Amino acid sequence: MYKSSLALAVALGVLAQQAGAAGFIEDSKLSLSSRTMYFNNDNREAHGSKPRPDVRESGQGFKLDYISGFTEGTVGFGVDAQALWGIHLDGGKGYHQNGSTFFPSDSDGSSEKQWSRFGANAKARFSKTEAHFGSALAPMLPILVSNDGRLLPQTFEGGTITSKEIDNLTINAGQLTHAMGRASSNRTGLSVSGATADSNKFRYGGLDYKLTPDLTLQYYYSNLEDFYKQHFLGATHVFKISDNQSFKTDLRYFDSSSEGKNGDEATYAFDNNGGYARHKGEIDNKTWSAMFTYTLGGHALMVGRQQVGDDGGFVWLNQGAVRNGDNRPEGNGGASFYLFTDSMINQFARAGENTNFGQYSYDFAALGVPGLKASVAYLRGDDVRYKSGHGTYDEWERDARVDYTIQQGTLKGLGFSLRQGVYRGEGNESSADQDQTRFIVNYTYAFM
Repeated sequence: MYKSSLALAVALGVLAQQAGAAGFIEDSKLSLSSRTMYFNNDNREAHGSKPRPDVRESGQGFKLDYISGFTEGTVGFGVDAQALWGIHLDGGKGYHQNGSTFFPSDSDGSSEKQWSRFGANAKARFSKTEAHFGSALAPMLPILVSNDGRLLPQTFEGGTITSKEIDNLTINAGQLTHAMGRASSNRTGLSVSGATADSNKFRYGGLDYKLTPDLTLQYYYSNLEDFYKQHFLGATHVFKISDNQSFKTDLRYFDSSSEGKNGDEATYAFDNNGGYARHKGEIDNKTWSAMFTYTLGGHALMVGRQQVGDDGGFVWLNQGAVRNGDNRPEGNGGASFYLFTDSMINQFARAGENTNFGQYSYDFAALGVPGLKASVAYLRGDDVRYKSGHGTYDEWERDARVDYTIQQGTLKGLGFSLRQGVYRGEGNESSADQDQTRFIVNYTYAFM
C-alpha cells in the first residue's frame, strides 16, 4: 500500500505542475451522484439449525467524481478522483445480517451509521492508448465485472491499459492488487468464493475485434495467482432486419482451471459456490452460454441456455475475507460475473447446472413515454449436483423491474427503479428461498 500510494502521490505532484495546461482543465468533468435505496430481503425458508433474519434497510449514498482532461504534448497526463459516502437511514439490529453486503456491521450486529472512502487514479495517454493507475478502477470486462448493485460501487486498486491503435481492435490489459467493497471503507485482497487466503495479483489481457460492423469477436485471459487461470471466448452479432427490427446473437465460453496453491493448500480452496467439486477445493470448470434477442420497436424478447460443467462450479474474481479488530466481517461481499444468469438473487453457476432463461422487455418510448422501461425475466436451473455428489436438484428465479427517468425540466435525469425477485430452490442445500424487493432513486448533477 505504501509503494502504490507513494507512486500515486508523485504522479499527482507532476500533474499539479501542469494543471494549467490546455486540455487538463478545459476537458475536466465534476459530478455528484446521489442514490437512495430501500432493500428488503425476505428469507422465506431458512436452511440449517438457525434461521437467517430478514433484511429490511434503507440508505443514502453519495459519489463525487472528478475526471480531468489530459495535458498537451506527445504524452498527456491527467487524474481522476472519487469520494464515496454511505449513510444508514433505517433498519434496526433485527433487520440487519452480520456480514451484510448492503451495510457494514457494527459490534452489536446492527448497521454502521455511515462509512466513506476516497480513491484516485493517475492516467496517461499516448496516441490512442491510455493507462490508468490508482485505487478507483471499475473495469467492465468479460473476465472482470465491477459490481454496482447496492448503495455504493465496488472499485479496485491496480493498473490498466486500453489501446485502440489498430482500427476496429481494442486491447485491454492490467494487473489488480486489491478490492474496495460495496459496503466497506477498507480494502481487501482478491480471492475466490469460500477461500480463507487472499491473492494480491490478478492479471489479465484480451482483445475485442470488430470483424464487421455487425460482428464482434473477443478473447480474454486472466490469472488470479495461486487460485485460477481462465480463458474466455465470445462472439456478438447483430442482424438488422429493418430500421426498427433486429436479431442479436451473443455466445460466451469460459474455461477455468486450477493454478498455483489451489488444490494443494486448504486456505486456497474454492468451495464451488457451496456446491459439488470432482476434486474438493480445486477449480475445474467449463461453462458456455448462448443468448438470442429479437427486437421489434419497443419490444425485446431474449431467450437462452447456459451449461456449467459437472466437474465444478463456475469461478469469478471475488474479494478476500479480511476482518477487522473486532472479528467482524467487512461487509465487502458482492462480486459480479459476465453471464446473464448473474441475476437479482441467485447465480445459477453451480456444478452440472443447465439453465434455460428468458426475458421480455418493453421501452415505452415507442408509445410516446420516453424514459419508461419495464422487463420480466425467468430462469430455471436443472441437474444441479448436490455438494455430496449424490443426486441433483432444481432451482428457479423470477425477476421484474420498472425504470423511469425524467427526460426534461428542472428534475431532468432523476431516475426511479423498482425491482422484485423471487427465488426458490427445490432441494438447494446452500441457499434459502427468498423474496427480494429494491426501490432505488438515482440523480446525478454535473457541475462542469
